[in-house]
Amino acid sequence: MTILVTGGAGFIGSNFVLDWLDVSDEPIINLDLLTYAGNRQNLAALEGDSRHVFVRGDIGDTELVARLLEEHRPRAVVNFAAESHVDRSILGPEEFIQTNIVGTFRLLEAVRGYWNDLPEGDREDFRFLHVSTDEVYGTLSPDEPAFTEQHRYEPNSPYSASKAASDHLVRSYLHTYGLPVLTTNCSNNYGPYHFPEKLIPLVIHNALAGKALPIYGDGQQVRDWLYVKDHCSAIRRVLQDGRTGETYNVGGWNEKPNLEVVETLCAILDERQPREDGRSYAEQITFVKDRPGHDRRYAIDASKIERELGWCPEETFETGIRKTVDWYLDNQVWVENVTSGAYRDWVEAQYA
Repeated sequence: MTILVTGGAGFIGSNFVLDWLDVSDEPIINLDLLTYAGNRQNLAALEGDSRHVFVRGDIGDTELVARLLEEHRPRAVVNFAAESHVDRSILGPEEFIQTNIVGTFRLLEAVRGYWNDLPEGDREDFRFLHVSTDEVYGTLSPDEPAFTEQHRYEPNSPYSASKAASDHLVRSYLHTYGLPVLTTNCSNNYGPYHFPEKLIPLVIHNALAGKALPIYGDGQQVRDWLYVKDHCSAIRRVLQDGRTGETYNVGGWNEKPNLEVVETLCAILDERQPREDGRSYAEQITFVKDRPGHDRRYAIDASKIERELGWCPEETFETGIRKTVDWYLDNQVWVENVTSGAYRDWVEAQYA
């Protein structure tokens, strides 16, 4: 038995691969194109591990995917592969259309061909699990109930629109072709191996470098924060016992305004690695012009996955954020290796 993981060198994907092989001996075929956020260093602990087969390639390469499926005969595909940063989607939406929509379509086509040729028993057991985001649901007012699986899709950025389209494609392959699919929609992840353009790793990196800590608008945009290893355990549960065709929202029950998140990070860094001048990192906070179409609030109601599959997050925001800061402090070589010149140029252009 084996599974095929796409996008398994990215932030969430690499954490999933590492966690999977930490609790299971079932091998993983890991397909990743290694774009800017994909990083083989995330998987360094698996060097020489026969349970992990890494293949550099694109989910949009139907021939490659078909060959991998035929050669390794996986019982499941877990699709993490996606362009995933709203800011980048605003500056260059076409890559998001190509990867998240066209790429998902071509992946589904290859998987459908493979699944059709499986023996009957294997066809019944096979699963295609598509990992998506809460951003497809749009934005909430301060007093609205959290997103449930029945919430209407109202994406507001090229990124969330492309993910919404991919979700609809996945659903259509169940209802049109019978492909046994599952979908998860998660809230904001944080934790080890997070590429330092997203809020939490960016703030940690800039704080230690003595740079400004940029916060969009008034900093009161609210997000639900989910520790990445909790997300990985949720995906394992859904893959194991989720009902075919169902969607499961995965959240951390941790709604926080962005400004509060940044102030919490500054307080932890003040404690863990104080500035040489003895002043608080919070003095580096800088408010910058808000990004276009910035959603005000996301919130996930994760009652369904807890009720049906018995899953709930182990980490609170307070425990998870401390583990995250400690990981970045202990892995500064990794940070330096991924913050290349191209990354620095992008950050300067984005927050100028």
